[in-house]
Amino acid sequence: MPRKRPILLEETPYKPLRRLSIEVALLPWGATEAHNTHLPCGTDNMQARMIGREAARIACERGAKVLVLPTIPFGVNTGQFDVPGTINMNPSTQMAVLEDVVTSLEHQRIPKLVVLNGHGGNEFKWMIRELQPKHRIFLSALNWWTIADARKYFDEPGDHGGEMETSIMMHIAPEQVLPLGEAGEGRERKRKIRAFREGWAWSPRQWSKATHDTGIGNPKAATAEKGRHYFEAVAGKIAEFLVELSAADPKDLYE
Repeated sequence: MPRKRPILLEETPYKPLRRLSIEVALLPWGATEAHNTHLPCGTDNMQARMIGREAARIACERGAKVLVLPTIPFGVNTGQFDVPGTINMNPSTQMAVLEDVVTSLEHQRIPKLVVLNGHGGNEFKWMIRELQPKHRIFLSALNWWTIADARKYFDEPGDHGGEMETSIMMHIAPEQVLPLGEAGEGRERKRKIRAFREGWAWSPRQWSKATHDTGIGNPKAATAEKGRHYFEAVAGKIAEFLVELSAADPKDLYE
């Protein structure tokens, strides 16, 4: 039996679109930035898009009514202006874009929106806190890399362009990945101030000083098989969420 395709807005003509009943819009949101020396600058976009499509496919097979929106390809990269290939979108700009998407969906009576975040520099909680009181549409967000414990799948997952991301890309877009011999070691330069190293104080990292090759985490142990297992685990969990959310009444979410 052929796998059911998810409903992808950018590939759906207007005539069948008018007949669709949609409960949840899924908005993948990535970034355009260097990912070590062997992964494409659109890695975050490809991962968010493919994970979102697979999660929506599984959810639709289980009866959910999910529409996958086009991926937004620019994220917050204010610490990487000096790194070639970086396209920054400020948080305030993201807020304006998100509100325009929310307003559009609300006019079309789509009751729920999920932002599927694919970039660590993006932060949607504060935006949703500000937008939710002004709109009827139910808003939520998730970071896909937090859903399944990467340590169960990878020897050294890494923070950026390491074993985890390389493995996923080897699974979903192998033709876009250079041979591992072309990859840097992903060695991080630790900060001098202890509070930043320990994580209880925070400031943006200046990426060109934090790493030699734009990667953090060694990708050398990456394989497509590891990527497939992790990809399937993450997409499966998101699908479960979409099924529940699709069937839920936003006004009745508490026991």
